[in-house]
Amino acid sequence: MMVNWAYFPRSDKATPLATDVVQAFKDVHSLISSDLHALPSNGVLAHVAAHLQEMGFAVEAGKKHIDKIRVPVLYGNNGRIAKAFEADAYHAEQKFVVEVEAGRAVANNQFLKDLFQACMMDDVDYLAIAVRNVYVAAGVTNPDFERVVTFFDTLFASNRMRLPLKGILIVGY
Repeated sequence: MMVNWAYFPRSDKATPLATDVVQAFKDVHSLISSDLHALPSNGVLAHVAAHLQEMGFAVEAGKKHIDKIRVPVLYGNNGRIAKAFEADAYHAEQKFVVEVEAGRAVANNQFLKDLFQACMMDDVDYLAIAVRNVYVAAGVTNPDFERVVTFFDTLFASNRMRLPLKGILIVGY
């Protein structure tokens, strides 16, 4: 299976940085392909990290607080950050967040949490969510990429909810 991707809104062409993010996943696809491997999200991120860093992204380096990428959400007195959400990767200049998911992407609605958090982040205009093309659990094959894309197709087609983001990229690996 190959790397799949979809960009929203469907009426917009993917930004150059979005297509570069897709290329980062293509470059390491043999190492992360969900039909060959069952890597956790951090394992997938580790394989694409160097490619994202070359593009100018700050990338989460580990599970310790100092290794996390924190993007401000709210500011308190004297301009201090009162609330921040963590991102897997963040390109401050391009205002672009990348979240890499694995098994929880659809089963636990993690992609919706990613969407919500990106909408709340200050100085974020673009979100990429990478999910498995397929997720096998208890012997059942789940088409995670297709399900996430269908959700965003519905969200944008209904036009009932306006998002503060300029673009959303879904990558299936």
